[in-house]
Amino acid sequence: MGCISSKQKHVPGYEDPTVLASETTFTVSEVEALYELFKRISYSITKDGLIHKEEFRLALLKNSNEHNFFADRIFDLFDIKRNGVIEFGEFVRCLSIFHPNTEVAEKVSFAFRLYDLKNTGYIERDELKEMVLAILSETDVCLSDDVIEAIVDKTLLQVDRNGDEKIDPEEWKEFVAQNPSLLKNMTIPYLMDITTAFPSFVVMTTIDEEDM
Repeated sequence: MGCISSKQKHVPGYEDPTVLASETTFTVSEVEALYELFKRISYSITKDGLIHKEEFRLALLKNSNEHNFFADRIFDLFDIKRNGVIEFGEFVRCLSIFHPNTEVAEKVSFAFRLYDLKNTGYIERDELKEMVLAILSETDVCLSDDVIEAIVDKTLLQVDRNGDEKIDPEEWKEFVAQNPSLLKNMTIPYLMDITTAFPSFVVMTTIDEEDM
């Protein structure tokens, strides 16, 4: 892998690959490969060395104008500084969550934050319903509101052990332990052999037919 030039080091949000490798599951050479991918995405529309939401959509969905609930939510989680763009360090740290060798606990925590839409530390009933509606929209499944409410009720009944109408991190952890398939999209196998192609990892959760 080639050395990072001094010019590249002045890109906004650039961080040394050695430092990033020490904080993530990636090796130094993998971080350098990710930098090439990052540059490709961050210069695809606005050539400023930062990934804007439109560029993220373009890389993930092949369409910068396509609104996708999950893609936009993942962008928000990658944007750790909450400044509307993804910097290189943020990109590497969050993408590391999806590495096959990353601890399951980190994947569980990231998935919880994905569903905690209001960032309250809980997944509340309306957030759960919004996620169900988004899943149905992505899969082109049309269900009546009564059936959707029943799915939400059944899920809460399964997960909400203390009956407070919301899911806390411990309840979520227990639910995932019983339903490991919930994390199947939290691992991207080919991050172990990084290329310049952006991983397609719109996080989707299947709805069992018995819930319908």
